[in-house]
Amino acid sequence: MEDSIDEGERKDNDFSEYLLDRVRQLEERNLKLRESNRKIENEKRSAENQKVRYEREVRKLRSELERLKGTPLLVGTILDVLDDKRVVIKSSTGPKFVVNASQFIEEELISGARVALNQQSLAVVGVLPSSKDPIVYGMEIIDSPNISYDDIGGLESQIQEIRETVELPLLKPELFERVGIEPPRGVLLYGPPGTGKTLLAKAVAKHTESVFIRIVGSELVQKYIGEGARLVRELFEMAKEKTPSIIFIDELDAIGAKRLDSATSGDREVQRTLMQLLAEMDGFESRGDVKIIGATNRSDILDPALLRPGRFDRLIEIPLPSCEARASIVKIHTANMNLADEIDAKGIAKLTEGASGADIKAIAMEAGMFAIRADRESVTASDFEDAVRKVMGVPKIESHQLGSMFA
Repeated sequence: MEDSIDEGERKDNDFSEYLLDRVRQLEERNLKLRESNRKIENEKRSAENQKVRYEREVRKLRSELERLKGTPLLVGTILDVLDDKRVVIKSSTGPKFVVNASQFIEEELISGARVALNQQSLAVVGVLPSSKDPIVYGMEIIDSPNISYDDIGGLESQIQEIRETVELPLLKPELFERVGIEPPRGVLLYGPPGTGKTLLAKAVAKHTESVFIRIVGSELVQKYIGEGARLVRELFEMAKEKTPSIIFIDELDAIGAKRLDSATSGDREVQRTLMQLLAEMDGFESRGDVKIIGATNRSDILDPALLRPGRFDRLIEIPLPSCEARASIVKIHTANMNLADEIDAKGIAKLTEGASGADIKAIAMEAGMFAIRADRESVTASDFEDAVRKVMGVPKIESHQLGSMFA
C-alpha cells in the first residue's frame, strides 16, 4: 500500500516538474515572440519611412522632369511700356512686337529691361537680371593682398598723397563737406618699371574698406567692335553697384595712348574703348563713391583728355629711389634674413646706384641664394657683391672698395 502511495507521489512530482518546465518553455517562447514582434514593428516603421522618402524623391524627380520638358522661353528687351500691361519688345531674333505682360510679374517693367517671353504668344512672363560679362565679375579682388604701407620703402610722400586722394574721401567724407570742396576723383601713378606703383595699389586694397576692382589695360582690348567699350561700361556699372569702390587700371597706356589721325581698324577700336573710358570717368552721370587709380610706365604717350583734372586729379610720380630710399627698401627686404655683422643697409644702397625697388628685392634674393650655394647660414658682404653684379651687371668691385662701402 505504501509503495503505491509513494509511486503516486512520485508521479505527481514528475508531472509538476513537467508542468513547470513547460511553463518556462512557453514563457521563453513568449519572450522570443515579443522580441520578434518588436523587430517586425521596427522594420515596418523603417519601411514606411523609406517609402515616404522614396515617394518624396519620386515627386521631386517628376517635378524636375516636368520642368525640363517645359517649353523654352525666348529672351527679349523692352523698348517701350504701354498701358494695360502692354509693352513693345524686341525679341532675340530681331523683330519688334506689341505683347501683353503677365499680371503676376512683381518687378516694374521699364524700358531696356531683359525679359522672358512665351514662345507661342510672346507674352512677357518674367523679368531677367541684367547681363554682365563674367570677365567683369572676375576683376573684383575678394581676398585683400597682404601688402601694407609698412612694406613700401622710400615713398612716404607718395603714400600720403594716395591716401589723401583715395582713402580719405571714402573713409571720412565729412572732412571735405566741412571745408566745402569736392574730393579728388582719381590718381595716376607713373614712373619707371619696378618702382612700386602696383605695390601701392595693393596696399590701398588692403587698407581701404571699399570694394577693390583690378584690371589690366590690355584686357579691355577686344577682337570685335564695341566689346571693349561694353566691358568698360559694365565695369563702371558694377563699381557703382558695389560703392564705395576703387578701380585700379594697371598698364593704362595699353588703351590710353594718344589718338592719331592715321590709324588702322584695330587702333580705332582701341580709341572707341578709350572714349568710353573717358565718358565713364567724367561723363554726364555722376560716378558716386567710385575712385580710380591708374598706373603706367609711359605717361608721355597718354592722351591729354585722360590726364585733365576731373578724370585724374592727381598725377603722382614714382621715381627711382634715392640712396636713403634704397637703404629703407634694403631693410624691408632683408628684415627676415640672417645677415653677417658687417652688412649695412647704407652700404648696400651705395652699391645699387640706379636700381629700382624690384632690383633691390632681386639682389636680396640672389644674395641669399649665394649663401645657400656656399652652405652658409648667414649672408655676407661678398654675397651681396656677387648679387649686385649678377642683377645689375656692374663690374667686379675691389675688396677695399667693398669694405669702405660697408664701413
